[in-house]
Amino acid sequence: MRTRFPLIVVVLALLQVLAFRARAAEPKRIVLLAGVPSHGRGEHEFRAGVILLAKCLGTIPGVEALVVSNGWPADTRVFEGAASVVIYADGGDGHPAIKPERLKLLDAMAARGVGIGAAHYGVEVPTGDPGFAMLRWTGGYFETYWSVNPTWKATFREFPEHPVTRGVKPFAIDDEWYYHMRFVPEMKGITPILAVVPPASTLDRGGDGPHSGNPWVRSEVARGIPQTLMWVYERPGGGRGFGFTGGHYHRNWSDPNFRKLVLNATLWSAGVEVPAGGVEVSLGEEDLKGALDAK
Repeated sequence: MRTRFPLIVVVLALLQVLAFRARAAEPKRIVLLAGVPSHGRGEHEFRAGVILLAKCLGTIPGVEALVVSNGWPADTRVFEGAASVVIYADGGDGHPAIKPERLKLLDAMAARGVGIGAAHYGVEVPTGDPGFAMLRWTGGYFETYWSVNPTWKATFREFPEHPVTRGVKPFAIDDEWYYHMRFVPEMKGITPILAVVPPASTLDRGGDGPHSGNPWVRSEVARGIPQTLMWVYERPGGGRGFGFTGGHYHRNWSDPNFRKLVLNATLWSAGVEVPAGGVEVSLGEEDLKGALDAK
C-alpha cells in the first residue's frame, strides 16, 4: 500500500491537470442578445449591430460569439457555458431582461462570475427590482427622472489606463449619448471609460421630464462635473460588467475607436485578455449594410 499510494496521488493530480487544460482549451462563449426591431432604418439596429460585433469578436482566438436575435431567447439553454452576456436592445418596460424569472436567471449567472454588459437603450430599466439587478450586474443604469438621453456630438480626448481603452485614440461622434446614470454608492468598483462635460444645450429640450432633464443633472452640468457615458464595473463578489450609452445610430459602428471600446469591453467582461492594441478589425461598407432590419 505504501508504494501504491504515491502512484494514486500522481494519477489524480495528472487527471486534475488534464481536466484544467481541457477547460482552458474550451472557447469563451459570449452571448450577444439583440432586441426586437425598433425606430427607423439605421437607428436601433440591434440585430445588425450584434452581428457586426460577433464578426469582429470571431477574429479573437479562443472566443465564440453567439448571436441571439429579436429579444429574450425562447430556449435559455443558449446561456449555458457563457462567459459574458451583452444586451443591446430597447429598455424601459420593453427591456428583454426585466421579467422576474429572467432577472433571477441572470442573477444566478452573475453570481457565478458571468460578465454582463448593456449597450444604448439596454442600460435603461425600470426602478425597483430591475434597477437593483442592473446595479448588481453592471454597477449603473439609466434611471428615469434622474438620467437624460440627448442627441449630441461628444468629443473624447482622454481615457483612463484600462484594458478596455487599449488602442483607443481620441474621437468625436454624434449619437444619443445618455448621461447622469444611477451608480452604486460612491461608484465603488466603477471605472469611468468615457466621461465629458456635456454642453448645456443637451438639457434644453422643453423642461424636465423622465428623459429630458431634472434639477440634479442641470446643477451638475452647470458646475462642470464630467458625466460618465461608458463605464466598467468589477463586482465585489467577482465578475465584471459594463455599460455603454452610445449606439443609437448604426453608422457609428464604422468608427474604429467607437467600435473598439465596445469590443474591448466585451472581451474584458468575459475574462478574455484584451490585445495590446485593442480589437483591430477592418470593416467595409457592406459589413455595415449587412443584416439591417426591414423597416
